[in-house]
Amino acid sequence: MESEEKPVKKPMTHEERLALAAKLDKELDEFIEKLPRRKYDEGWPEDRWEEEMEKHPFFMTQTPKPGQELHPLYEGLQQLKYDPDENEPEELATNYKEDGNFNFKHKNYRLAVVAYTEGIKIKCGNPEIEANLLNNRAAAHYFLKNYRSSLRDCETALRIKPGYDKALIRAANCCYELREFGKAVDYCDKILEKQKGNTAILDLRQESINAAKVKERDDRKKEAAAKRKAKEEEGIINEILGRGYNIEGGSKGHISIEKLEPCFPELMHNRVYLDASMSLVWPVVLVYPEYKIMDYIQQFSENEKFSEQLELVFEATPEWDEEKKYKSNNVNIYYETPRKRIVNVDLDKTLGDVLKMKEYIIKGGTPSFILLAKASPAEKRFLQEYSR
Repeated sequence: MESEEKPVKKPMTHEERLALAAKLDKELDEFIEKLPRRKYDEGWPEDRWEEEMEKHPFFMTQTPKPGQELHPLYEGLQQLKYDPDENEPEELATNYKEDGNFNFKHKNYRLAVVAYTEGIKIKCGNPEIEANLLNNRAAAHYFLKNYRSSLRDCETALRIKPGYDKALIRAANCCYELREFGKAVDYCDKILEKQKGNTAILDLRQESINAAKVKERDDRKKEAAAKRKAKEEEGIINEILGRGYNIEGGSKGHISIEKLEPCFPELMHNRVYLDASMSLVWPVVLVYPEYKIMDYIQQFSENEKFSEQLELVFEATPEWDEEKKYKSNNVNIYYETPRKRIVNVDLDKTLGDVLKMKEYIIKGGTPSFILLAKASPAEKRFLQEYSR
C-alpha cells in the first residue's frame, strides 16, 4: 500500500496572521471574564519586583543565560520567531539580526557574533540584509579584537555591497591593527573619494603611512641583525671544527647551531661564543656525585686553566660542604669517555686542551666534568665502580 503524502504547510499570509491574533485576543478576553473574582494576594514581593519583572519576556533587558530556566511565554515567542514554517527567509535573517543588535548594544559581543552568524547562514537572498549582517558581525569581532575575522567579514560585505561605507571604515581600522598598513591606506583612499573631509580617516591614513615607515625601518634592522647572527654562528661553528672539538650528534665537517644550545635551564642563555680575542667561551657543568648535585660555570674560556676556574668556584665554601673538604687544591676532576672509561684531568691544562682530546665528547652544547674530594671515601667508591 502506498503511503499518503503529507500536505505541504504553506506560510500564513499577513491577513491570516491578523485574523488569528484577533481571534486569540477575543478568546483570552472571554476566558478572563469567566474567571471567578477573588482577592489577588500572589503579587511580586516588594523587595524583588524588579528581579521578577526582569524574568518576564515583555520587560527583560538581557537575553537569558545558557542553562537559565525560561519563561514559558519566552519559549513560545522564540519558537514562533524562528520557525521557518512561519517566517520567510528575510524575516528569519532580520530576526537574528535584531537579536545580534540587542546583544551588541549590551556589549555581549560573543552572543552577538552567534546571532549574526545564524542570520548569515539563512542566505536570505537580500543583498542589503546579508551585507548588513556581515558588517554587524565584523563590528562584534572588532570589539573582541578578532581583527582578522572582522576584516574577512568586511571584505565579504564589500563584495556583496561595493562602496559600503561602514565596512570600508572598519576594514581600514582592521588593517591598521593587523599592521597591514598598505591595505589600510588603500581603504582610506576609497573612503576619502566620497568623504574628502573625514578627519578621522585622514588621521588614520597618516598614522598608517607613518607606521609603515617605522615597520620598514624595523624590518631592515631585524634583517641586518639576523644576518649578523647567522655570520656569528657560522664563525663559531668554523672555529669549533678548526680546533677539532667533538660535538655529540655532529657529523664530520658539519655541526648545526642547534647542537650547541645548552640543554640545562640554568645555562639556556649562555651558549658558547667567541670573545674579542677569538677564544671560544663555554658554559660548563660540574657534577658532584657524592652529594648528587650540579654546579654551573657560565663562562669558561678555552684558554683558561682548570686550576684558575677552581679557585673562583671554591673561593667561598659551598653550603653543602659541611666537612669543608672541597677546595681548589683538594679536588680531582674527571670525565667519562664513550667507552665508559674514566679520565683524570690535569688541572694545569686548559679547557681547550681537554676538549681537543680524541675521546672527549661535548654533549648538549655543554662540556661537563665530575668533581670529587681527593682520597675521600666517595672518590674511592667512584673509581671502584669504573674499575669493574
